[in-house]
Amino acid sequence: MSKSQVATFGGGCFWCIDAAFRKVKGIHKVISGYSGGETLDPTYKDICTGTTKHAEVVQLEFDAKEVSFDTLLSMFFALHDPTQLNRQGNDIGTQYRSVIFYHSDEQRKQAEQVINALKDSFADPIVTELSAIGEFYSAEQYHQDYFNENPNQGYCSIMIAPKVAKFEQQFAHYLE
Repeated sequence: MSKSQVATFGGGCFWCIDAAFRKVKGIHKVISGYSGGETLDPTYKDICTGTTKHAEVVQLEFDAKEVSFDTLLSMFFALHDPTQLNRQGNDIGTQYRSVIFYHSDEQRKQAEQVINALKDSFADPIVTELSAIGEFYSAEQYHQDYFNENPNQGYCSIMIAPKVAKFEQQFAHYLE
């Protein structure tokens, strides 16, 4: 087996991003968590105040021979609106910002290329932040695989289920 790589993305509520990426062949681990802030070992309650500067993110461990970082970037941009600054829909605050925390200079370059290629696809400018990964903190256990653990919860059925269904159609050939 080839060496695993890591990618970290924030695109609004991590439950949505987590739910979709768990279905992708080649992704061996998905962890919802927090990154990009200043508070050590923040809790969900902490980051919801908007004062820690953390974003809700998912960290993916993947095999690039099975799914490329470029493909993951395409999926990431399909899962959220990268033109909304510090929000996704009704989720408002810096913790919901669009962000790619790159783990290497190569990831940064690839992200820049994808953003440049997509910029004319949107009516508004892409505001996705590119930052080097710093500390990543795993979210509380109840946030992990939240959608699959709580499919009948209101937010899951109204907000996440339609996004996952659209994702499954768009990326069917990449799914398990």
